[in-house]
Amino acid sequence: MAYNATSAFWQNLQGVVRAVRESIFRRGKATSDRARAQAIFQNFYWHIQSVRVHPHSLRPFYTWGLGVLTFSFFVILVLTGILLMVYYKPSVSLAYDSIKDIHYVVPTGRFMRNLHRWAAHGMVVGVILHMARVFYTGSYRKPREFNWLLGMALLVLTLGLSFTGYLLPWDQLGYWAITIGSNIAGSPREVTDTFGITPYIDPGGLIRQVLLGANSIGEEALIRFYLLHVIVLPLVLSAIVGVHFWRIRKDGGLSRPAEADPPLAERDAFRADKTYGLMALVRGKTPAVDNGPDNTLPSWPHLLVAELAVLMLATALSMALAYHFDAPLKEPANFAVPENPAKAPWYFLGVQELVSYSAFAGGMAIPAICILGLSLIPYLDREAGKTGVWFDGKQGRRVAVGSLLYGTAIVVAMLVVAIRYGWLREWFPDIPQWIIILVNPGTVIVVAFALWSLLVMKIKNSTRLAAIALFTCFLVGFVILTWVATVHRGPNWDFFWSKSSWPTY
Repeated sequence: MAYNATSAFWQNLQGVVRAVRESIFRRGKATSDRARAQAIFQNFYWHIQSVRVHPHSLRPFYTWGLGVLTFSFFVILVLTGILLMVYYKPSVSLAYDSIKDIHYVVPTGRFMRNLHRWAAHGMVVGVILHMARVFYTGSYRKPREFNWLLGMALLVLTLGLSFTGYLLPWDQLGYWAITIGSNIAGSPREVTDTFGITPYIDPGGLIRQVLLGANSIGEEALIRFYLLHVIVLPLVLSAIVGVHFWRIRKDGGLSRPAEADPPLAERDAFRADKTYGLMALVRGKTPAVDNGPDNTLPSWPHLLVAELAVLMLATALSMALAYHFDAPLKEPANFAVPENPAKAPWYFLGVQELVSYSAFAGGMAIPAICILGLSLIPYLDREAGKTGVWFDGKQGRRVAVGSLLYGTAIVVAMLVVAIRYGWLREWFPDIPQWIIILVNPGTVIVVAFALWSLLVMKIKNSTRLAAIALFTCFLVGFVILTWVATVHRGPNWDFFWSKSSWPTY
């Protein structure tokens, strides 16, 4: 009797698994390419994928799975964020206590908050690395220019999503980080104050007030950041991600080198001993997707299994970090007791380092130049280069290594001078402020990078190699400035070799 009950249980369980599998793929086990294609066609969630995928796109060390990894972190953020919303109260008087309840009272609440925090960091790192991978493989070239712009929008939205979540715990760390961020947003006031036109035109004050909903960080800012964090930015980001995936399909899949597609004769695409359906014979209107049936693999199971593996990796990594490292929670926010040092979120610390020399140049002008320059890359680089090849080959690798060394030398030299000897204000106390805005370590670094890029263009006669030089320099600058601001900046933004050497009060 017990044996029969156990057998019936396992049979029922197998039936449930079979029903779930068929509800997902709409058919039974896929035993042919036709069945696999129909599984993709007839399922809402899988239909965003192409039916077939090029083998080159499945190479792990070409893409490193960074796009899927970044999206996986976003999925984790959405799921854990919904769970946290059940207990979070977006009110100045209740927010901090609700976070403490999540952390100490709600079952698994601490783990969910930690998971959310580490997935947020993972998404920021992932989108930056994904952008670098797309750039260095030349995957922004025609016909993928628009998708590169969508990627830039996703980068900005990712930073905004993480930034708006910083204030929600309403502790000292988040409060003063947002204070720094909102002051950076209001940095155009440095220019208007310099020329005495702030009473008539105040774009910095307007930007700051729109961001905070008031002149200071309070209830209005918390509600505004909460709505942006849980509704507006996730919806906009999800919509652009959908278009981003769709454009990958329309542009012929992931970029790949020309040698990945052998000539039609070599592929023996239409053999006399094989029968083809109409869909295999008719050519599409988009040349990029017209590769023939024998040069691709079914997305199910090859691509979908790889994507699920990356999702599992992202989940495992987030869970391991969440288990061992708690998300920080400091004292309740207190505007009368500033943090010292007060630091922005880590991805804005490089900007904060530049802001310490000039608020407008470091906080608005240089970031705007970087975003604009990155957005224009596909339209400036019109060379028929090796799309899908890292660094465009050996010559590009040599330029990247040289730019890495040059960028490191320039940034370190500027920091040494500014930290050890000060800058123009310390040398000439009465110097006009507009000169400080135009000539500061940040602007000197940007000009030095631009000159290096122009030199590479002149010597190599290549806009692509010049772009590699400039992008590498800015990437190196971002890493070094972020490291210095994170590790070596202490109280009063003074330089210290280690936290152990901070003064004690």
